[in-house]
Amino acid sequence: DISDDGYPDGLILKSALDELKRLKEEEKPFFLGVGFFKPHLPFNAPKKYWDLYPIEKIRMPYAPEDDRADVPKSAFAHNCPIPNYGLAESDVLKAKQAYYANVSFVDAQVGRLLDALESMNLMDSTMIVFWSDHGYHLGEHQGIWQKRCLFEESASAPMIFYAPGARGNGTASQEIVEFVDLYPTIAELCGLSPLQDVEGKSIVPLLESPRMSWHGEAF
Repeated sequence: DISDDGYPDGLILKSALDELKRLKEEEKPFFLGVGFFKPHLPFNAPKKYWDLYPIEKIRMPYAPEDDRADVPKSAFAHNCPIPNYGLAESDVLKAKQAYYANVSFVDAQVGRLLDALESMNLMDSTMIVFWSDHGYHLGEHQGIWQKRCLFEESASAPMIFYAPGARGNGTASQEIVEFVDLYPTIAELCGLSPLQDVEGKSIVPLLESPRMSWHGEAF
């Protein structure tokens, strides 16, 4: 039961805020990469975030009885084919509680960073991109955990893009994009010409009109 800064992600955020203050004083264009560990294992976070998710309110995810009937064994080649690793349901529910607590913990750190950008009057001149490297299973499809699968829960990952003045800010898009699209997108927004031999394409049109037809592909 300690403060956020008693954990590595809290210290990372504290360091980022110090660096942001220094960059603000320089009054020059800046790039700041802030990487958090959570919600990666091990599942530890300040107690207050666990308290947000009482164990008695957590449920197992629904799955049809034949959910795995059409799934080849190779789909579980790098995961555990035994539902929930054979753990008792009480342990599985604790694992879900732990994951939720860690998500809320890192969410709070992102919030502190956004608050700092607002207080420094930088929101109108700063692009913000939030993403993670993959999704995560929490017992879906009759007991799959972690990643390493091509189900949507694992293969899909969050990406949130804020560009000052973009008309689509705050509106979600269901189109397919990839992380290799980040570089050409940021380059265009900065008025720069990206290298020609890189993969990915600018998604600036989606930032302006998130519900447009994009015909994106991912490999």
